[in-house]
Amino acid sequence: MEHMEGLCVTGCERCPELVDSRSRIVNGVGPDDADLLFLGEAPGAKEDEGGEPFVGRSGSVLDDALREAGLARADVRITNCVRCRPPDNRDPTSDELSNCRGYLARELELVDPELVVTLGKVPSQHLLDRGVAITNESGSVVDARVGDASYRVLLSVHPAATLYDRSQREGFFETIARAADLSGLADSADGQASLGDF
Repeated sequence: MEHMEGLCVTGCERCPELVDSRSRIVNGVGPDDADLLFLGEAPGAKEDEGGEPFVGRSGSVLDDALREAGLARADVRITNCVRCRPPDNRDPTSDELSNCRGYLARELELVDPELVVTLGKVPSQHLLDRGVAITNESGSVVDARVGDASYRVLLSVHPAATLYDRSQREGFFETIARAADLSGLADSADGQASLGDF
């Protein structure tokens, strides 16, 4: 695929506004054969700066939830629907999402995860191609077609939701624990991982 080397997108200029607002293309991180893949919408300022998805406050919440589920960030793949930061952290447009969809399809095809977890409304709607009331649908498992393949998808609220609304935190942590179970990763965690933190 043009502009893609392995799992990395390089030199893409399909979205002029994003090319202007990004300082780099933010590719996914984590194992290239991960059983569990987390999908966000687009990089924010911290991600654009650091070149890695989910590194700001939302990333800390995700890391905490992974740790509580007996996983580490290094065990999972984390990527975004759109790989360039939209100006002023606005949501990506439908054109931007569709411009980047081929890259996402290729990444999913190569990684071939057991489970994809959508973090928030935008990636959920993008994968399912329908409106999603994410607060109500968080925790549900559906099948979604991306490219030529079908994937099991677990819908989740965005970790940032837990920062603005503390009542979302427990549900988010439960969803991540469920993701560990559904992907088979919970079995490989020895259950002792979180004890080192106390």
